[in-house]
Amino acid sequence: MEKPHDIFSKQLNALLEPITSVRDKALKLIIHAGTPKTGTTSLQTYLDKKQRKLRGKGILYPHNLQKLQNTHAPKHQWFEKNLITTHHENFLENFKNILSQVNENTHTIILSSEGIYNYWWDFPEASKDLLRELNKCFNIEIWIWFREPLAFIESYYKQCIRNPQIENNPCYGKDLSLSEMLDFKWFSQHLDYQGFVSDCQSLFGENKISVFNYEGDVVQEVIQKLGLATPHDNPTPRKNQSLNSASISILRTINSYNIKAKDKELLIPPLKAMNEILGEYALETLMDDATRRKVLELAQPIEF
Repeated sequence: MEKPHDIFSKQLNALLEPITSVRDKALKLIIHAGTPKTGTTSLQTYLDKKQRKLRGKGILYPHNLQKLQNTHAPKHQWFEKNLITTHHENFLENFKNILSQVNENTHTIILSSEGIYNYWWDFPEASKDLLRELNKCFNIEIWIWFREPLAFIESYYKQCIRNPQIENNPCYGKDLSLSEMLDFKWFSQHLDYQGFVSDCQSLFGENKISVFNYEGDVVQEVIQKLGLATPHDNPTPRKNQSLNSASISILRTINSYNIKAKDKELLIPPLKAMNEILGEYALETLMDDATRRKVLELAQPIEF
């Protein structure tokens, strides 16, 4: 009986054959894997708006399948979602959709979702097998931005508090302090930058992983790498404003009621308005000295 990754590989190669038969090399597939809180929303928005300009340079930032919910979201969350469940049929269906958008000038495809890093440790081995097969079909590059660990984990903590509760996730939408959340391996393992890089090097090859130090504007870095920069480019505005300590306290109170996701989402707009007003009052940090030491002990950063 054929294994799912063998079926996936056979079917994907059949889809690629008409494309690769007229080329002297495989299509390049750039996978922007995050990390969270490193300007990914701004980058995805930019790439989505510049699709026509990208196509003129042979670069495809593909549309999602029409049958997906929120098809206009400029990110590719289907990538990690299908790997978490090892749903190779849906994984293949999305690549079939991508290849239908490839034309004779296309040489590079870009996929972007910070969830690839976020859920990396949740992928079963069968899904890693799918990635190994994918690596045989495309010339894959992994792009990953890392932020200084203290700033990253505080920002990521705020996002976890902001998210709705999800079954089997110990941190999303919970009434937890940053120090308490660090006690959960699911959360603290996101500080293992080197572990992620080593895993990717094992799967895709040592020279296939490009690691960058996040310095505030990932969009400008990417457009330089893609050759899209012009003299008129301006610094990219931030898409997400960070929550202050007062807003986090309010969110934790909301989380203590085990509120439904749809109801919590209704509370976010007024919370954002309060966040702006309270900004000049809520100046205290979420990270005391003991928590700071705890983060630095857990962190496995990359040496740039």
